Amino acid sequence: MLIRKAKPEESDIIAPYLLLAMGDIAFKFIGENSTEKATNWLSGLISKTGNQYSFENCFVAEEEGEIVAIALVYDGGCLKQLRQPVAQSLKLMFNKDFDLEDETEAGEYYIDCVAVSPSLQGQGIGSKLFQFLIDEYVYKHGKTLGLLVDKQNPGAKKLYLKLGFKFVKDKMFAGKQMEHLQFSNNTII
Repeated sequence: MLIRKAKPEESDIIAPYLLLAMGDIAFKFIGENSTEKATNWLSGLISKTGNQYSFENCFVAEEEGEIVAIALVYDGGCLKQLRQPVAQSLKLMFNKDFDLEDETEAGEYYIDCVAVSPSLQGQGIGSKLFQFLIDEYVYKHGKTLGLLVDKQNPGAKKLYLKLGFKFVKDKMFAGKQMEHLQFSNNTII
């Protein structure tokens, strides 16, 4: 499996993965339960620079030349700046305001979304992608990785804890009870 940075021309391939990871939160953002509209909106953002969903913040996992998984990661300290283009696009395309709690903060690189092709889930691809991120951000560059996990998703939490993430605090995000987890050089596995 090859893991590499995404390219802007891959936005139409990456968008369904982001939607898979975001779930109903994307529909809440656009104010409609339309997979087509949400995918098109995300694809437009992915293809551009300077926003939280940009290809610049995305890694893709390839098998036999096909993208099979994605991970979206960015500097938590840049969240407000990265959200501005997202808010502008929501206002322009859907006449919706983007009023959401901060999901991350300065001092961590935030894993916003990770998604694996539904036909390949359960084969360890997600774990390999997380291990790549841990190696890249924590071990090579001394950064802290953070993520949120829905309290209603104990399977995901179990995976993150097994990988070495540690509980930091409870957090509300998009109307859901979440747990904020982090992995850093100080994390002991």
